[in-house]
Amino acid sequence: MDIEFWWLLALPLFFALGWLAARIDIRQVVHESRALPRSYLSGLNFLLNEQQDKAIDAFIEAVKIDPQTVELHFALGNLFRRRGETDRAIRMHQNLVDREDLSEEQRLQALAELGQDHLKAGLLDRAEAVFARLRGSRLNDLAMRFLLEIYQQEKDWEKAVEAAEALPGHESVLWRKEVANFYCELATSALASSRLDAARRYLDEAFAVNRRCVRASLVLGDVLVAEQRYEEAIETWKRVESQDPIYLALVAERVMEAHRKLDRVEQGQTLLRSWLERHPSLDLLDEVFHWELEKAGARAAYDLVREELRRNPTLLGLDKLLEAALLNAPVEQRSDIELVKQLIHGHTRRVARYRCTECGFKARQFQWRCPACGGWETYPPRRTEEYDLEP
Repeated sequence: MDIEFWWLLALPLFFALGWLAARIDIRQVVHESRALPRSYLSGLNFLLNEQQDKAIDAFIEAVKIDPQTVELHFALGNLFRRRGETDRAIRMHQNLVDREDLSEEQRLQALAELGQDHLKAGLLDRAEAVFARLRGSRLNDLAMRFLLEIYQQEKDWEKAVEAAEALPGHESVLWRKEVANFYCELATSALASSRLDAARRYLDEAFAVNRRCVRASLVLGDVLVAEQRYEEAIETWKRVESQDPIYLALVAERVMEAHRKLDRVEQGQTLLRSWLERHPSLDLLDEVFHWELEKAGARAAYDLVREELRRNPTLLGLDKLLEAALLNAPVEQRSDIELVKQLIHGHTRRVARYRCTECGFKARQFQWRCPACGGWETYPPRRTEEYDLEP
């Protein structure tokens, strides 16, 4: 194929233009790097090496040299917040919000950072006001998530419901558990102040959101007891077995008290023993043991725990067995059994705690919401020993 003569003239020109463009880019990069304060680069280096104290000092120096650098202010404010110096973080981000030369996007980012500063400092009212300003903006979803956290901390459950329903996916299973628990909190508060009709309305909302909400069944039973409708309360609590049998330990005491009101304690004991046989649980065993000891005596309680220990050997079960044995033992043997029981009890204190399935936080008392990670229903009423024994 013949090569046109003009191509021979054009090729050197293209090479020259490429070389010139490269030189311009290199000069631009060098110029920009020289324009950056050396302390800024030092701060980045310290930050990469996880030396936050030195990074902060370097960034402060860079801000003094070039106070108009927005990125430096953001970086410095975030470092202050991570270190717990919320006062300095608030001042840094507030200065950004007050600046008139910021773009709308930068101002929204500064507001979001300022809201997180207030939240970290525990200034919930100020954090709420800041995130409320972000509603309807491109950071709306972020603002609603933080507002939801604020309302939960403030125990403002009606606003928490509103915030959860404004989040993406609220109509799916994503937020059903949380919203149902918000309504249960409202129902519990209404029940405590004897507003039974209001409690029922909130529980209807909870069931509408999540038909399998165990907590709503528990509280509904409490409402029925307050109305002295014990039969209906027992039937309501029985539904927990089909909803999630792991929570039967929470209704056991309620069920027995309702049966006692109806003068049908033996029927209640039979129900609890059937639950224990189908759904072994240390807390459920403790309740059955208590009533067996009270109504049938120490020997019956001992036989019950011994049989359960054969099926599910646990230290907590052994502790109960020794308690029953101590009541049955002759006087001369009680000191030896008491000694063994004290040794076993010392070990059971470590495994007799509840554990969050999300973050692993442990506590002695059952919680509907984990105090550490804030998850709802992540604290099932099962002792840590039961989890450790699972295959």
